[in-house]
Amino acid sequence: MKKISLLTMVFVFLFTFFIEASENSVKYIPVTNPAKLQISFADPDWNGKKVPSGQQCRGQGGSNPSTPRLMIKGIPPVANAIIMEYSDRSYYLMDNGGHGKIGYRISQNTSEITIPSVPGHSFDLPQGFFLVSKHQGFWNKDDAYLPPCSGGRGNPYYVTVNAVYQATPERKEFKLLGQAVLELGKY
Repeated sequence: MKKISLLTMVFVFLFTFFIEASENSVKYIPVTNPAKLQISFADPDWNGKKVPSGQQCRGQGGSNPSTPRLMIKGIPPVANAIIMEYSDRSYYLMDNGGHGKIGYRISQNTSEITIPSVPGHSFDLPQGFFLVSKHQGFWNKDDAYLPPCSGGRGNPYYVTVNAVYQATPERKEFKLLGQAVLELGKY
């Protein structure tokens, strides 16, 4: 009887996880020749090799963790938003934007911009930001962005930056105009 109960709990958990993941899915419509964005850190504490001390999740000793500020250049003129997808490459549930997908509205014809940081462990996003999909972790579910939280095992974290055109704010459908990946560092 306990085996059935345990199997039922596992099934319900996995079913709930995959339903939630599908509800958070984002649809990108590719263009023929997407631009190759140029991305760099606008925050001197980040170097792409190691996640700065204090920028890990609170459960791992982080202190006011947030996303790094990013300088983005080469944005196509039609783009009206930038979407950042935060990921842990070594853990499949947290890869491909599993640490959160957050958008930032821009004016069309913006060729370069510095994206401000977003605090971790919160849905309270600064002005100009919007939630594309919350992080997919099993803990801290009330967060848009979950900072690196691997316990310092050397997991590689990265952000995929997408320049997009979104016809209406209500739809999670984006024309993908440009993209690049930036290594955040290991934790």
